[in-house]
Amino acid sequence: MAYVPNDASEIDADWLTEALQERHPGARVRSVEIAERAEVTNAHAWLRVAYLESGGKGPDGAPTSLFCKLLPNDPQRRPAIAQTRMGIREARFYAELAPKLSLRVPRAHVVRYEDDEVGAFVLLLEDLVESGCTVSTGPESPSPDAAAKALEDLAGMHVRFEDPAVRAREAGWVTAPDPPSDYGTLRLKEGLEHHRDRLTDAFAEMSALYIEQREALHAVWAEGPKTVIHGDTHIGNLFDDHGRTGFLDWGIIVVSTPLRDMSYFINMSLSVEDRRAHERALIRHYLDVRSALGGVAIDEDEAWLAHRLHAAYLAPASCQIVTFPEDATPKRKRFASAFLARAEAAIEDLESRAALREHAGI
Repeated sequence: MAYVPNDASEIDADWLTEALQERHPGARVRSVEIAERAEVTNAHAWLRVAYLESGGKGPDGAPTSLFCKLLPNDPQRRPAIAQTRMGIREARFYAELAPKLSLRVPRAHVVRYEDDEVGAFVLLLEDLVESGCTVSTGPESPSPDAAAKALEDLAGMHVRFEDPAVRAREAGWVTAPDPPSDYGTLRLKEGLEHHRDRLTDAFAEMSALYIEQREALHAVWAEGPKTVIHGDTHIGNLFDDHGRTGFLDWGIIVVSTPLRDMSYFINMSLSVEDRRAHERALIRHYLDVRSALGGVAIDEDEAWLAHRLHAAYLAPASCQIVTFPEDATPKRKRFASAFLARAEAAIEDLESRAALREHAGI
């Protein structure tokens, strides 16, 4: 079995030369330098690569800059994150599904993982900054036109995997979501107990409802046709490639309703103003594209109701933010503020509490 590094510092010229051969045959690495590190959910590093040939630039297409993603270095967090299997799912997405889809995702140069109890993985992906792409700091949003194209790309993936036979053959490892844990409930309780004055009434009401009716709400959010979905299409998991929206962070890829991706993307990527002005047209566009691709029929009323119901999910989706951690960096606070503003506006605008009461008696 090919070795999976535990840390970015273990990626040396010999290892990277061997690892690049699958996608860049003939590449011979002279040196690898760690330019930057960060510890988020996983360990991130940015690598600079020089080659023995072509003045150090290597063969055509060989990367001179790489984004590296591995399990976290913290010995206490590492097993907990590994247990989620997010890294394995993301690695398998890049290795097995990304080449079959028209979605704009970072190019994968090296993908390795150990599908065992340890769950080690390494992803060496396109450095988006070097490619001239940008990732939102929070307030920045795709234009309505870019959002329409992104929904077309999502529709293509959704329709492809709606057939259970195709899904079993090409993506059998993608499963339904795990049962909800106490994590979101506990964070929301903390937010309501200590920061209620910083939350809107509609958001606070939805948070309290989630605490009381978590299982019932997740059952509602699971309704509808099933397919492979990204599962976490908020602004922080997107990037802009000169006007085209790309999709990052595939660790929560699951089998669920495509309307979850559609609604979450519209609510949590567009600015509040653009979402209010264009959400109905974007939903119709998504449905039209699905229909043209031969997808399972979903009418506009059904999709609009699902959009309202899925807005309720934005409360638990914001569970980390509503604890308002004092040690958050200015960058994190800027992102969190924009995230929460989108969530609060959608819950209120779409009257998601009333939708739940009318649809499911919750």
